[in-house]
Amino acid sequence: VRLHNYGLWRPKPLLDTARIAQSFNSRHRKNRQSSQALWKHEAVRKYLESLSKEYQQVSHQLSADSLNDFEQKTLRRRCADLSPIAAAFQEIKEAEREVQELEAMCTELDSRDEKQLLQLALEEKESLDKKMNMLCRKLFQLLVPKEKYDGSPVILEVTAGRTTGGDICQQFTKEMFEMYQSYADYKHWTFDIVNYMPAEIGGLHHAAAHISGENVYRHLKYEGGTHRVQRIPETGLSSRMQRIHTGTMSVIVLPQPEEVDVKVDPKDLRIDTFRARGAGGQHVNKTDSAVRIVHLPTGLAVECQQERSQQLNKEIALRTLRAKLYQQVIEKQLSQEQSARKLQLGTRAQSERIRTYNFTQDRVTDHRISYDARNIKEILSGKEALDKLINRLLEFAEVEAVTQYLENLQALEGGG
Repeated sequence: VRLHNYGLWRPKPLLDTARIAQSFNSRHRKNRQSSQALWKHEAVRKYLESLSKEYQQVSHQLSADSLNDFEQKTLRRRCADLSPIAAAFQEIKEAEREVQELEAMCTELDSRDEKQLLQLALEEKESLDKKMNMLCRKLFQLLVPKEKYDGSPVILEVTAGRTTGGDICQQFTKEMFEMYQSYADYKHWTFDIVNYMPAEIGGLHHAAAHISGENVYRHLKYEGGTHRVQRIPETGLSSRMQRIHTGTMSVIVLPQPEEVDVKVDPKDLRIDTFRARGAGGQHVNKTDSAVRIVHLPTGLAVECQQERSQQLNKEIALRTLRAKLYQQVIEKQLSQEQSARKLQLGTRAQSERIRTYNFTQDRVTDHRISYDARNIKEILSGKEALDKLINRLLEFAEVEAVTQYLENLQALEGGG
């Protein structure tokens, strides 16, 4: 009761992260706001003011001699939660005051026709605006709850689509798989190939990899979906006619928590062994080391040919199967939540085109955030350009989360 009187209860997060993912792929906002614009919203300011006041109250209560050990522990935990938010809030308010002072100065200099001083002031203001946006994003990152599996390793799968008159899907799938492999190296992650099914003419039908490292799922969770390619094939009649072909490939990203609580009955499994295919050394096509496991109740099938040992491949395949079964549980929960709110499940819908790679125009377009990037080769190299695109997606998701919170708050205030 005493802690409740102190106001020591954890406020509800701005938005459930499951719902962030739902809204991210399933709809587009006509008037998306920037982080800095959201900062100016009255509801956000009120919420931050309340957190700042709570932080001051908690800090003051920590000095009370009458608190027992449990109360002190609870207070310290809450203080640790609020401290970075309160600090970021004050930092933004100070930067905002500097911007206002500069704007007043610019108005005065303009009236006095002080062109050189005005130019210097405008440059400083531009620098401060960038700082403000960076600080606002930092603040929203603190406010938006981290998704449960953001730090988890993942199983990433790529599958070529089907198109008429060419092998651009298989070739594009290979390029995409190599892009993610390079990105893992860029981020200092571990990239272990679990399955690799090459196409006869140099492309790739299907491949899967286990990726582990720092915040892997956080960075790759929005890569799942259908990726479209538009290009003129390098060989064949279409290349001579300069005819553009369109193809697709799909990416699936499954979080793989360290311990997945999914029970698999051995009676429900059919385990087949076969000879490994593709690049893999002398053991390829000589031993039945590759393993395929089919989960009979669901029809889910996984393969692994990464290791020379059949037993190791079986263990990896079982781990992948558990991750897929667990993903079905997650999607079922999301689908039920969305059905209640008349929303469409967008994050795992592989039919939903999320990005287009137009080779003839040297442009990559992410349709969810209306973001265009030039120089496809830089994106496919899996380094800085791809990291920049992925961070744009993460920032957009953060803004979406806060915007959703504002809409919910306004609906409550309006009696909706």
